[in-house]
Amino acid sequence: MAIDKELIKESVRNILIALGDNPDRPGLKETPDRVARMYEEVFEGMNYSNQQIADMFNKTFDEDYYDENNQDLVVVKDIEVFSYCEHHLALMYDMKVTVAYIPKGKVIGLSKIARIADMAAKRLQLQERIGNDIAEIIQLVTGSDDVAVFIEASHSCMTARGIKNAGARTQTQTLRGRFKTDRDLLERIM
Repeated sequence: MAIDKELIKESVRNILIALGDNPDRPGLKETPDRVARMYEEVFEGMNYSNQQIADMFNKTFDEDYYDENNQDLVVVKDIEVFSYCEHHLALMYDMKVTVAYIPKGKVIGLSKIARIADMAAKRLQLQERIGNDIAEIIQLVTGSDDVAVFIEASHSCMTARGIKNAGARTQTQTLRGRFKTDRDLLERIM
């Protein structure tokens, strides 16, 4: 799916009119184009399936120390991303992602984990789905069933509107494989 910048420009212009403003005044004249370019950037992940993202960032290194009893962990913490809530088109911000997995014969380049988290977030999303998407992509790339994703974020649909609770933070956990059943393993990440 390609993002239709022309339709976005037209739609933003109409929103400005619906808000009672003049889209031709100097401060707003270029706003539809700026918003269209911004949307193309912040929603880049909508152009790709999880499989395509996995293919894009599939940079792994073979490791020969692995066996079935291995409980070595790879954990990348505090990956900063943002997304937009699909219910209100509102910003999810101050989002920190932690990704953990147990290698299964290969490890992924660490920067690729952050890139995967970033691309999965660049969609109209729910925080819960971001965790599931990241876990699925990490599983596809690493071949490991054992993946955990933790996300904590503020949602402007709660902080700036509605209840207007500026301190509210949402935490989600996505657990796959041994992380679902092995509490000791989960505690090692916490």
